[in-house]
Amino acid sequence: MTSIPGPVLAAPMAGGAGTPALLAACGGGFLAAGYLTPAALASRIASVRAAVRAGGGWFGVNLFAPPEGPVGDLAAYADELAPEFAVYDLAPAVPAGADDDHWAEKLDLLLTDPVPAVSFTFGIPSASTVAALRRAGTLVLQTVTTPPEAAAAAAAGVDALVVQAPAAGGHSATLSPSAPPTVPVPLPDLVAAVRAAVPLPVVAAGGIATSADVAAALHTGATATMVGTALLRTDEAGTSAPHRAALESASGWPAHGTVVTRAFTGRPARALRNGFIDRHDATAPLGYPQVHHLTAPLRRAAAAAGDTDRVHLWAGTGHRQAATGPAAAVIATLTASL
Repeated sequence: MTSIPGPVLAAPMAGGAGTPALLAACGGGFLAAGYLTPAALASRIASVRAAVRAGGGWFGVNLFAPPEGPVGDLAAYADELAPEFAVYDLAPAVPAGADDDHWAEKLDLLLTDPVPAVSFTFGIPSASTVAALRRAGTLVLQTVTTPPEAAAAAAAGVDALVVQAPAAGGHSATLSPSAPPTVPVPLPDLVAAVRAAVPLPVVAAGGIATSADVAAALHTGATATMVGTALLRTDEAGTSAPHRAALESASGWPAHGTVVTRAFTGRPARALRNGFIDRHDATAPLGYPQVHHLTAPLRRAAAAAGDTDRVHLWAGTGHRQAATGPAAAVIATLTASL
């Protein structure tokens, strides 16, 4: 079983921003399995394995564990969003049935063709699942946002924790989406609190934008750090053109920063504030991935049209430090003071 390399890893970014080339350029990180079919995941693993290992790097795969929790009034939200959809001659449709993101099939793939590490987000897998992956030689990590979540993950038998601070961009890994962490705990303080509660290795994530941020997380006992927003504008990232444009001009956005919203996916996520959030955040229901599927056609159309007002623009609080150019240069900058 491998150990966690450091000091900086690429975070899993589902939906396109994370690419095999990005992981290779960073020297390693986590491939996002979210939203991929099992066949697409197998193909992506093969690409990442070839790209990362050719450079002597390391990689893992991140899975979305099937979330649990209440689902709000999807029909009412669909009616509310109808005028947004009409801009692109579309009509919202409430998704039918459940969606576990091919959970069982992806686990089977990772047990049949093991990878160095697997991390879980949104839910903690069963102890038997953790044990099976460990028997296959895979390092198992759980993403947590509080010391109690860390204790629950440790009870399931995981090898290490990814500790995510509230400053992180994209989805919060909270196990309680109806009551996510609201206190802006600095990452070093959160790492220290988790390490005091649970004696497991920690990868620190959320709000890391400078070499000082990396050093602070490592100083409080993290084995490694993980960055996502810092890589969104790099050459190797698969970030969409509208997303790149929004990050470039973020200083002119309302409120000059990011907000946590469930308007796009039904689960709290940090994004650059835009009109869609202003119009619908207050009324958006809980319900992931149902709301994600409801809004997906609108977001695809908006992205294709370059409409940054109706697309999710995931970004952490350190987005202003996100640099353009090669990802390797960004990693070098983040580790310069170590």
